[in-house]
Amino acid sequence: MALDTGTAALARLAEERVDHRFKGLPPDADGLTVGELAGQRRNLFTGGFTTPVLALSAERLEHNLALMKTYAARHGLAFAPHGKTSMAPQLFHRQLERGAWGITLAVPHQVRVARAFGIPRIFLANELTDAAALRWIASELDADPDFRFVCYADSVRGVRLMDAALTDAGAVRPVDVVVELGAGEGARTGVRTEAECAAVADAVAGARTLRLAGVAGYEGEVRDADPTSVRAWLRRLVALAVDFDKAGRFGAAGLDEIVLSAGGSAWFDAVADVFDEVPGLSLPVLKLLRSGAYVSHDDGHYREVTPFNRVPAEGALEPAFRLWTQVVSRPSPGQAFANAGKRDAAYDLDLPFAQVVRPADGGPERAASGVTVSGLSDQHAWLRTAPEADLEVGDWVGLGLSHPCTSFDKWQLIPLVRADGTVVDYIRTFF
Repeated sequence: MALDTGTAALARLAEERVDHRFKGLPPDADGLTVGELAGQRRNLFTGGFTTPVLALSAERLEHNLALMKTYAARHGLAFAPHGKTSMAPQLFHRQLERGAWGITLAVPHQVRVARAFGIPRIFLANELTDAAALRWIASELDADPDFRFVCYADSVRGVRLMDAALTDAGAVRPVDVVVELGAGEGARTGVRTEAECAAVADAVAGARTLRLAGVAGYEGEVRDADPTSVRAWLRRLVALAVDFDKAGRFGAAGLDEIVLSAGGSAWFDAVADVFDEVPGLSLPVLKLLRSGAYVSHDDGHYREVTPFNRVPAEGALEPAFRLWTQVVSRPSPGQAFANAGKRDAAYDLDLPFAQVVRPADGGPERAASGVTVSGLSDQHAWLRTAPEADLEVGDWVGLGLSHPCTSFDKWQLIPLVRADGTVVDYIRTFF
């Protein structure tokens, strides 16, 4: 039922009218539906698009989706990619079509978006204490017996707040929770000690509206992370699940599997290795990986930290984003300015990377030799240019980006572009 609802909602996206809300799209497309514009198969460079414009590679996106499907299957992992990366329901559904168990999210608004597009299984990687959101979750669970929802619990107080809100809401189905083990002192969220984890689990057991479903955490918060320290923390997480199982904590009515979840985009190889060591428990174990940045990958941070650098035989992700911007000023031989800035490009981890130039006179695309992004203003990229740059006002510069999560959120409608420049679809985001 949920997926049918999602299919209808996706179809409605194609009926949305193109207008001034969407950056970079051709001005002469105003009034067309997104589906009509996609059907025209315009070229990104000659079809009237204005700069700056963010493009998502159709081929590289498909490659990344297929690679992570294969990786998860090869290692016996279920996969709930983190949807906060893209907040694009079209991509959520493509991830489900390629074998994802469900979608991970971070806050109630994101869950509402996912449910509006029919996502049937959601893992909320946060403790949920918002009473209004819990009332809504209860109504979703009670209305749809096929909806699976799991969220963190990392405090006794949080468990009590959840139970009170759900009781007041008259919840019929219990909410599944996993105890979040923190990654050490100074880390982000999560319970710091095993004894405190047991106290949270006991609080869940005493709550009529909650059901203990497993344990989880985020290894990316391990301080001074390296393969040894990350694997040590992951083994703590596995040991916690084993101890809870031995103590009979997973005996709630109707529970048919134990959730064991971790896995950001930097250490999923360690997750695969350690989760492969999980001993037999009283119920089947859902080994749930949550990496999200893979969907577009990047040319900076994640290119450096991806586990595929350590296990090249498993394949390689490909950066799928390119931000096209135009040179609007060339005030000196060593400096130029392009018309994309902080409102258009991710900059929280690295500045963009100048990759290619498309000359304004229609000449062939070439490498952006001698061009470096040295800074960003709100609407300008500061370009440092060496003598070999040969950069002119009007040229288009293609920028690689670092950090997908702060690239998607700057664009509401993103052209999906083939290697020859043909725009085949538009990806709608909801931030």
